[in-house]
Amino acid sequence: MDKLRVADTNEAERPRERLLTLGPSALTAVELLAILLGTGTARSDALSVAADLLAAAGGTVRQLARRPPSSLRSVAGVGRAKAARIAAALELARRLDREGRDLGEDIRSPSDVHRRYGPMLRDLMVEEFHLLALDAQNRVTRQTLITRGILNSSLVHPREVFRAAIAEAAAGIIVVHNHPSGNPAPSADDKRVTTQLVEAGKLLDMPVYDHVIVAGDQYFSFAEAGLL
Repeated sequence: MDKLRVADTNEAERPRERLLTLGPSALTAVELLAILLGTGTARSDALSVAADLLAAAGGTVRQLARRPPSSLRSVAGVGRAKAARIAAALELARRLDREGRDLGEDIRSPSDVHRRYGPMLRDLMVEEFHLLALDAQNRVTRQTLITRGILNSSLVHPREVFRAAIAEAAAGIIVVHNHPSGNPAPSADDKRVTTQLVEAGKLLDMPVYDHVIVAGDQYFSFAEAGLL
């Protein structure tokens, strides 16, 4: 069966018109992507390109969100502008989810950290190292991205980690980073970085309460494992 082209449908049945009439929740992921793409190619319309794009990502929006913008351009009909548009929409979705975890939230356990950072970090293709500065009541007063890239003891320096915490007069800190591999087990570098941070925290009288590793829907807590 031939693919149904946008031009072959009634105007009222086209994705953009359906969204305006019925709301975005009534549309499929392919239709939503087609609206973002706007146009197709000489051989394929926007719906066909959107279907190819989703298929190339394994058929799920989650997998699409994991791909760097440059890789989206491997699909025929997706150039720089369209790849940027899709990446921007996916980032807005992440930020919308993140806005529900406001500053001032109590952190009482590693699961609280994972609930806060899991949606933000689980789909990233590179490692990010974040700081949570806490007050004496374990409320978050600041969250800061420290570094992005491969985590090792040379890239994550205690000076960079504690600078923001000191400026915030934090009572203590929690650090968190992700493993794009999906395996939450700490590496040798993870352990070295944690040891350095804990020792620096003792000198500054600013304890490191935990180091949480996010890996997909799983996490590893140094505190829970008795490694602090």
